[in-house]
Amino acid sequence: MSSPTTPPAPERRSRLRQYQVQLLERMQAAKTGANVGGRELGVLIGDRLCLLDLTQIGEIVPLQPVTPVPLTRDWYQGLANIRGNLTGVIDLARYQGRAADDTAASERRLITFAPGLGFNCALLAGRVLGLRKLADMRAAEVDAADAEGAPAWCGQRFDDAEGRHWTRIDLAQLVREARFLQVGL
Repeated sequence: MSSPTTPPAPERRSRLRQYQVQLLERMQAAKTGANVGGRELGVLIGDRLCLLDLTQIGEIVPLQPVTPVPLTRDWYQGLANIRGNLTGVIDLARYQGRAADDTAASERRLITFAPGLGFNCALLAGRVLGLRKLADMRAAEVDAADAEGAPAWCGQRFDDAEGRHWTRIDLAQLVREARFLQVGL
């Protein structure tokens, strides 16, 4: 007999089956690099709302102590020890020539790149804003001046239902940019 808070057995089996199907889809998406359902991680980088493809990120960790590395660019914050691995920390806002993030340290997070990208680094995010569905957003029109100056890795823009503007960051393209690979002065 089931208690008032426990759903009946057929309903539990149905939920379990749905969960198994979703898990299988996610595993297949991870293997193929496809983005099932168009889910992205919403983050605040500098003063800009950004979307990151879930298949391109490894994990989200609280801000760790970062050891500066001499003779590097101002956007290269240094090295952090994340689970025993030395990981380069990148301030993407500074990389783009914008103001550095001024959110409270307690809200900042490091978002590591997926191992498949072959680049051991993490982005400094002011806040993690949760999952966003691209299906719930519409592609934003970008004026010609913005489109011309924007690198390919941040060329897609979206507007959500509240009218906020989001920039989609393609980490796979970012790690192929020659300037990004040259952290030294």
